Amino acid sequence: MRKLVIAISMLAFAGSAAFADPILDRQALMKERGKIVGGLAKVAKGEDPFDAAAVLTQLQALQANAEKLDVDALFPAGSDAGDTTAGPKIWEDMAGFKATEDKYLADVKAATAAAPGDVDALKGQINTLGGDCGTCHQTYRVKKG
Repeated sequence: MRKLVIAISMLAFAGSAAFADPILDRQALMKERGKIVGGLAKVAKGEDPFDAAAVLTQLQALQANAEKLDVDALFPAGSDAGDTTAGPKIWEDMAGFKATEDKYLADVKAATAAAPGDVDALKGQINTLGGDCGTCHQTYRVKKG
């Protein structure tokens, strides 16, 4: 119980310190997102065994991650310069960028609500989410080096 209280306290503190540096904060959020999706992709590819409970936990973590992405806080004017791969199109088409992120969030919520019962169902969900990621990366991200 004590560990749970400490963990909750740490999360509350982390939440209050969130978005101090929008570039670093959005990069951390995207790295976390990539790690979660990467784990799900390994299961979908058969590299890791399918465990419905573990997959649901990962989908819930992905949903929590997606819900943290506050476009206005993480992509404020002026945060397009520096060590970032965020493309200028984000600020040129903020409404489109927000719509792309909203679609991703809706698809993550749908995947979580319809937790896959087998690998084939997970593959379909990963294809949908991967398509969302690809759309955003192709349209709103600058490739580095």
